[in-house]
Parts: sequence; C-alpha cells; structure tokens
Amino acid sequence: MSRSSRRRGAAVVLALALVVLAACSGRGTEGSTGGYVSASRFVTSVPVEDRTDAPVLEGEDLEGKRISSADFAGKTLVVNVWGSWCPPCRKEAPVLEEVAQQYADRGVQFLGLNVRDQTAAARAFEERIGTTYPSIVDSDGRQQLGFADSLPSQAIPTTWVIDAKGRVAARVIDPELRASTLSGVLDDVLASTS
Repeated sequence: MSRSSRRRGAAVVLALALVVLAACSGRGTEGSTGGYVSASRFVTSVPVEDRTDAPVLEGEDLEGKRISSADFAGKTLVVNVWGSWCPPCRKEAPVLEEVAQQYADRGVQFLGLNVRDQTAAARAFEERIGTTYPSIVDSDGRQQLGFADSLPSQAIPTTWVIDAKGRVAARVIDPELRASTLSGVLDDVLASTS
C-alpha cells in the first residue's frame, strides 16, 4: 500500500471517529448537561436471522495490557462505551456492575470501551465504582466504528449485546438505564442463542 493510500485511509478513519465522537458534545440543545448531549431512550434488538458478526475489539486496557473481545469467544458479551466525564455514564456504571455480577455465572462477560478520557481519571472512576470487568482504551473512537455496519453508536453511553455466536444482537442507548432494562435484553439474547 502506498504512503498516500495509507494517509487517505487514516484521514477517513479520523474523520469518522470525529463524527462519532461529536455526537456526544454540544451546548444549548434539549437534554444537554455541561456540554453533554443526551440521546433519546431506546433498545434496538436484531432478530436472530438478521444478526451480523460483531467487530473484534482490541487494544490496551486501563492497566496497559493487551485485550481483545476474542478473549471472550463463546460468551455473551456486553460492550459499553463510557467516559468518566459523561454524566449518564457515571450514573449507569453501578447498574452495569450490578448486572455484570448477576450474569457472571450465566456465560456473560462485560467489556468497556473508554473514550475521550485520561487513563488516570478512568482508573480512579472504576476504582470508586468497584468495576470488576475490563475496559479497552478507545480514545480515537476506532473500536466504536466497528459497529458502523450493524448498530452504530449514536451517543455516549451506548451498550451493545453480542450473542454467544459473536453476532451483534442488541443496542441500548438509555441515559436512565435500569438494571431491569439491561437484564431483559440479556435474557432475550440468551434465550435466542440457547
């Protein structure tokens, strides 16, 4: 691949990342708090026959170790995009941890994608919440872009559920996420692949 082709490819990836990340910033719009623009609540479920393969998510965790979603093959995977700077992320973090603990013995693994954050701030936030699952540092939004062809991220936070066969099964965007909502989605996905 030529140097100019690589540069064009990098420019396209950067432009897409900026578009995705811009969805969570702004001022003066309804639902906005401190520069954060919230999304409307909804759950999008994909029928089994329409599910597509999930992207492989990989990078460094908050401790600098390499991690990949492929490490959890065969499990139902809950992927959450978050940042310690994001008010709804801070609010839903205890809910995610509660559901992660509740479903740990049912073949469900949680994985975070930490965006636009300083690693030290993200680690401090996770320690304060008591988060037990890993997060991949996704400061450039590249990991999120992997969902562009299935259920793209439209806001931060966004949560995807990937079924045990590695297919995108659901997306949840809910700034008021409750454990019952996420549990209901997980129950549906687990039942659909059993």
